[in-house]
Amino acid sequence: MLVCRAGRRRLSQRVLRNFISRLCEALKLAEQSFDVTLVGDRAIQRLNARFRGKDAATDVLSFPQLEPSAQGLRAGRSTGLSARAGRAGGEDEHAFLGDVVISVAAAARNARREGWPLQTELCQLVLHGVLHLLGYDHETDQGRMVRRELALRRRLGILGESGDAPGSAAGITALVTAARRAPGRPDHRGKR
Repeated sequence: MLVCRAGRRRLSQRVLRNFISRLCEALKLAEQSFDVTLVGDRAIQRLNARFRGKDAATDVLSFPQLEPSAQGLRAGRSTGLSARAGRAGGEDEHAFLGDVVISVAAAARNARREGWPLQTELCQLVLHGVLHLLGYDHETDQGRMVRRELALRRRLGILGESGDAPGSAAGITALVTAARRAPGRPDHRGKR
């Protein structure tokens, strides 16, 4: 599920939804496996302070529903952002991975600095956040997460084949084209 609480900033949620669908397919996940919430800097700063003890805005936070431990899996923290987070029992209690929260303002700053479109940056942050939900940790895994992330960027068209340009025109064109072909897409008059 994609929730936008980022204020007035115009975003193509269709492109992001399409990317999430393709990411789920690439990772063999159900599309309901995680939620993505787009927020502003103040909201992500509050979450960062509350859950990480860092009173500063950041670009992406991941809140796994379950976290790996030496004894297997144990219950994770809930942000309260997801209607499904924190549920107990039931046969699908392990199906929901958690929440990815992205600051659109921070993503826009990153995109400007790197010289690629905001949509590209948002897709990269979704991918990064989902890999954290799956247990990857770039700070401790000797490059395993980075290698997986780069491979998925290439596969999903948000990184040029040479590995040098995350916002490659070909990658963005592929995302936008796929979103335009999405089933049930309204035409330019808003009719299906």
